[in-house]
Amino acid sequence: MNAILILSAAALGLALAGCGSTPPAKQASTPSKGGGYYLDDGPEANPPANLDAVPDAVPRREPLHRFANRTYVALGNTYTPQTSLRDFREEGLASWYGRRFHGKKTASGELYDMYAMTAAHPTLPIPSYARVTALNNGKSVVVHINDRGPFHSKRIIDLSYTAAHKLGYLKYGSTRVRVESLDPDSYDTQGEALKEGIYLQVGAFSRADNARKLLDRLMRELELDPSQTRVVLNGDLHRVQLGPYPDDDAAHSDRARMRERLDLNAVLVRRD
Repeated sequence: MNAILILSAAALGLALAGCGSTPPAKQASTPSKGGGYYLDDGPEANPPANLDAVPDAVPRREPLHRFANRTYVALGNTYTPQTSLRDFREEGLASWYGRRFHGKKTASGELYDMYAMTAAHPTLPIPSYARVTALNNGKSVVVHINDRGPFHSKRIIDLSYTAAHKLGYLKYGSTRVRVESLDPDSYDTQGEALKEGIYLQVGAFSRADNARKLLDRLMRELELDPSQTRVVLNGDLHRVQLGPYPDDDAAHSDRARMRERLDLNAVLVRRD
């Protein structure tokens, strides 16, 4: 938590100069005796009552931030962020940050919302997505990486207040977690992970509402199982996909039915 103090200055420095250096960080207050957060941080007096209902972040492909992925220096250490989406897996301590930074700019330029599903990481691309799993209880969340930090040698990620709440470690301040980067192309627009297998792609649209209209039409006129239909956001296109199918014959059967009833052609897609 304490290392995140330099984020606003870092974001400004990166945006204006791109020099990869930041001013010295202020020292954090001593931890409170009754909890894991710092005296001038922690929750607000009346946090929302429905934090368990806050949905996880939905992975989607976004252009990388122009400045937030440049090499930078924090607390005397040099960090070189990833500049492409690739597999990443790490285990270590996760901390969290709260009201002290609520409403302040993150490294991405977005305002920090302690009640959103976000996180700060020293080197994962901004923006990107990660699954964070608490190793003590198996609880897991998906967060949007939009900030830099923590810059503490024993901590690997700083979660938002709500993300830490959902993992069950608010009062402890930190917990051991596994952090795994996520490929947005492996998720649909509802945040559901796509399984390996055979799919039919019926259309691709720049507008989400047009993709949804086609999906609703397919479900209505072909009486499809809702769990077998989805919209996948790949780049700037919303792709309407059906599946996965158990084999090629089942996929070709629906493809023929679609052509006969709706005069629509579908493309067979294999997801490995």
